[in-house]
Amino acid sequence: MSTAALTLPPAPVEPTVEMQCMEIWGGMAAANEYITVPGLDAWIYARPHGGSTHGGDIHYLSLCGGGNISRFMVADVSGHGQGVADVADRFRKLMRKHINTPNQSQFAKSLNQSFGSDSNEGQFVTALLATYFAPSDHLVVVNAGHPRPLWYSAEKHEWSLLDDQLPCCCEKVPGTVVNLPLGVIPETDYTQFAAPLDKSDMVIAYTDSLIEAADTDGKQLGEQGLLELARKHCTGEPHTLGERLIDSVTRYRQGEPFEDDVTLIVLHHNATDPPRHSLGEWVRVMAKMAGLSRV
Repeated sequence: MSTAALTLPPAPVEPTVEMQCMEIWGGMAAANEYITVPGLDAWIYARPHGGSTHGGDIHYLSLCGGGNISRFMVADVSGHGQGVADVADRFRKLMRKHINTPNQSQFAKSLNQSFGSDSNEGQFVTALLATYFAPSDHLVVVNAGHPRPLWYSAEKHEWSLLDDQLPCCCEKVPGTVVNLPLGVIPETDYTQFAAPLDKSDMVIAYTDSLIEAADTDGKQLGEQGLLELARKHCTGEPHTLGERLIDSVTRYRQGEPFEDDVTLIVLHHNATDPPRHSLGEWVRVMAKMAGLSRV
């Protein structure tokens, strides 16, 4: 199926993937899934360009052993083909290595160093890392040169851009280079910021095909343009938001085909409590964390 006049299939209304402790889900393949983790509902939509089964976008979701930390990754790799597959595989391994690392700034530095040492010359990755900490209802974000997510405040009934104007969790050292795309400068530092989520808040992460969408005059939509479309059209049930946003961007393009992969993740904060574990469950979780059981 081509991405011409891109229309999303109906989003699942029942969970299609049941995440287990210490599990990682995702990759670079097409997807239309509904996943629940403690505190969040997540709808993941990915369609590689030209109807391919795999593209240059990467999406991952991991759940830590205790069920308190859920981590999301959306990344856009320059280029396509086997080189992207190699990047996706390395990123998955690093997701596993850092599945219980609270400070995702360190995770981002590991991604950058790994990518920079093994990537093709001139290749880079923009990436958004978002970690939801269920006990405090915070979404902690590292943005490595990626488009800023859309954030809906249920209390204010308002869409805005989720960026580092929120409180920063890491001290910025004057004169250092921060938050560049992965693979540009090996010693780049990455800072993270925290967004407190209220019940029914929503966050939409996406790749740059949405903001680079152009009308017939060649004018690109941009982040502010996408934000305005969200304010006009992204209302209703959370599972419909992805479809509404894609439809509005398609209308902006006047039906012209998208020129790149399309990936978005819609997060809905349901504010459920973290799970309680029995002694036997904790033993199994700790075995996985200690490497005694396969992740």
